[in-house]
Amino acid sequence: MLGKIKVGISIGDPNGVGIEIILKIFEDRRLFEFFTPLIFGPLELLEIQKKHFQLNSKFCLKNKKERLHKAQLNVFDQPMIEEKLAFGEASKTAGSVAFESLKSATFALKNGEVDALVTAPINKETIQSEDFKFPGHTDYLANELNGNSLMFMVSDSLKVALVSDHIAVKDISSVFTIKLVKEKIQKLELSLQQDFEIARPKIAVLGLNPHTGDKGVIGQEDDQITRPLIKNLNESGHLIYGPFAADSFFGHQTHQKFDAVLAMYHDQGLIPFKTLTFGAGVNFTAGLSKGRTSPDHGTAYEIAGKGLADTESLRNAMFMARKIYFNRKEMKILTRENKLKNYPTVVD
Repeated sequence: MLGKIKVGISIGDPNGVGIEIILKIFEDRRLFEFFTPLIFGPLELLEIQKKHFQLNSKFCLKNKKERLHKAQLNVFDQPMIEEKLAFGEASKTAGSVAFESLKSATFALKNGEVDALVTAPINKETIQSEDFKFPGHTDYLANELNGNSLMFMVSDSLKVALVSDHIAVKDISSVFTIKLVKEKIQKLELSLQQDFEIARPKIAVLGLNPHTGDKGVIGQEDDQITRPLIKNLNESGHLIYGPFAADSFFGHQTHQKFDAVLAMYHDQGLIPFKTLTFGAGVNFTAGLSKGRTSPDHGTAYEIAGKGLADTESLRNAMFMARKIYFNRKEMKILTRENKLKNYPTVVD
C-alpha cells in the first residue's frame, strides 16, 4: 500500500485559477491521508484568496527547522508584492510572483525537502525575466535538474509525449534529427517502464509530414529519419511502430492499441489529447531525476476569481505525482537487488 508523500506546490500565476484550485482541493480533508502539502507563495495572498472564495483552509507557516504539519496547508512564506493583483489580468507583477514560487519549490525538490512537485499554471509571457528565459515549466526544470526532459501528457485512457514542445512550427524541421527522435523514444520507453510499470511498452510514433510524406512528395524526413530509426529499434527488440499519418490515427481509434503515442510537435499531440481528455489529463515532465506534474489547463483568466475552476485535473496531477514517486522508489529497490535484469537503469 502506498503511503503519504511530501508534495511541493507552486501557486502559478496569482491572477489565474491556480491558488483557487489548490485551496479548493484540500477542502476535501481526505487528501491529507495521501499528501503532506507545502505551498510556496505569500501567506498574505493565500489568505486573501481564501477569504474571496469563502474557504476553510488552515495554514501553517513553515521554516527549515520545523516539521511539516500533517493535516494543514504548510506554507513557505514569500514577500507579498506591493502592486495590486487583479483576477484575469496578465501582468509582470503576477509573473514575478509565479516565478518566485516556482524557483523556491524547485529548490526544495532538488534538496529533497519535498518528494514531488506539482505546479499550478503560469502565463508564459508575464513570467519572462532575466532569471526566467524559458518557453515553459518543462525547459526550466530540465535546466535546474540537469536532465533531458520529455513533455508527457497522461490520462487513464491516453498517453502522448512530444519530440518538440514549445517551439515555433517554422523551426520544427530544423531540429528534427535521428538523434533527437531516438532520444525522445528512449525517454518515453523508460518513463513507461519506471513511472507507469509497463514492462514492455508498445509505442506508436506519428509522422512529421502530412501522410508521412507520401513517399517524399510532401517531405523527406519521415523516410530518411523516422522509418529507418523505427526499423532499427524493432530489430533490437523494442516495440516501436510507425510512422503513422497523424490526421487519421486518433479518428480511427488506433491509439487504443498502444501504451503511448509519440507526436512530433506540440499541437499534433496536444489537440487530440485535450479533445479526448480535457479537464482530466495531467502534464508530466518525464526524463528528470525528480517528478513534476501539472494540470492540463492554463491560467484560465476568463473564469479567474469567479469560483468556477474545476479541480479534477489538479487532483489527478497530485495522485499521479504520488504514484510516480512510489513506482520509482520500488524500481530502484528491485534494480538494486538485481531482480530486474532486463530493465534500463532508473533515472537518478
